[in-house]
Amino acid sequence: MPAGSAWTLVAGRVLTPDEELAPGAVTLDRVAGVVTELTALDPSAGRGGWPAGAVDLGDRVVVPGFVDVHTHGGAGRFVNGDDPSEVAADLAEIGRFFAAHGTTAFVATTVSDSRRRTLATLRGIAEARARDAAAAAGPAGARVVGANLEGPFIAPARMGAHTRTKLRPPDRAELDEWIDAGAGAVLLVTLAPELPGALELVEHARRRGVQVAVGHTDADFATVRRAFEAGATHVTHLFNAMSPLHHREPGAVGAALVTPGVTLEVIADLEHVHPAALCLAARSAPGRLVAVTDSVPAAGLGDGRHPLGDRDVVVAGGRVVLADDPATLAGSVLTMDRALANLAGPAGLGWHDALRAVTSTPGAIVGGGHGRIEPGGPADLVVLEADLRVAATIVGGRPVHDPGGLFA
Repeated sequence: MPAGSAWTLVAGRVLTPDEELAPGAVTLDRVAGVVTELTALDPSAGRGGWPAGAVDLGDRVVVPGFVDVHTHGGAGRFVNGDDPSEVAADLAEIGRFFAAHGTTAFVATTVSDSRRRTLATLRGIAEARARDAAAAAGPAGARVVGANLEGPFIAPARMGAHTRTKLRPPDRAELDEWIDAGAGAVLLVTLAPELPGALELVEHARRRGVQVAVGHTDADFATVRRAFEAGATHVTHLFNAMSPLHHREPGAVGAALVTPGVTLEVIADLEHVHPAALCLAARSAPGRLVAVTDSVPAAGLGDGRHPLGDRDVVVAGGRVVLADDPATLAGSVLTMDRALANLAGPAGLGWHDALRAVTSTPGAIVGGGHGRIEPGGPADLVVLEADLRVAATIVGGRPVHDPGGLFA
């Protein structure tokens, strides 16, 4: 890498993702960790038209870093924990694993747990978030940008892999404890709107600056619509663990698809949702799809039996199920690069729409310019090969994954 703070990358294509430069140049300030300039280059000028000292990435594609707003872990590490410092350390390892797959920012997601462990986990997420924000040389992997609480305010009838004894009714005092323990980190909370007090909790969460997702719910269409009217803006893993779409009772799925402005998570591992259903959602709600991994600690470990908190899961061929209940899916071993490929290919979204689902749409949920390439925004980039394999990942202007030595 060249000396000094300015660093320019030239690639066959640069996608912001709203704009395509072919070829294009991205200039970064490696000290500030931000993008400073985007330049469309004259394809007929060759290297003579490039900025001095630019790094030549050939025909590769530069895109914004992927943003995952729903993950429970990976590389053998779990988000939930007993000790805040250990949680923060585990999140650093999770971030390194994710960076190898193009993720540059993620929202650490809890599962339903005891009050004590949930608070300890949130303090650890807050510690990790502060650490990544303060790192002078940039984080060593994907950044922790917030916390997502999936449960315990969910419906037992649609609890999925959550533990029934850890579910609780919506509780305003507990939500306030979470927000305080997270020290600004709590970004999202999932709840089932049919539970007593849930709609009032939606309004309270919004007043406290927390976004609300509808999920793990057996609510009918009308009740879910009321949750959106109360201020819920997101849906946790559309189609999964919710009342289904039926032509006489559209359920939670139908309410989500027809409500403008609501963002819709999908687990695009092709195990949780059929490719045709992914395509249907994308066509019904253009620009609102958010690809998530919903990954568990087994991600990256291969097939076999692996722990998930106080339960075990079995991984076989990319499918994750509870060891004691093989009919129940228990998260995934998906990575965001594979989600992009699945959406662009088998699901039929096409390259640009699939890219938005892993970058700018989830990026708008977390804020801070994530999921975009724009002057003043974070210098979080992914370099892709033509087949969508991750060639390199840059976080805060620093290469954190570069197996081929593109930036050596």
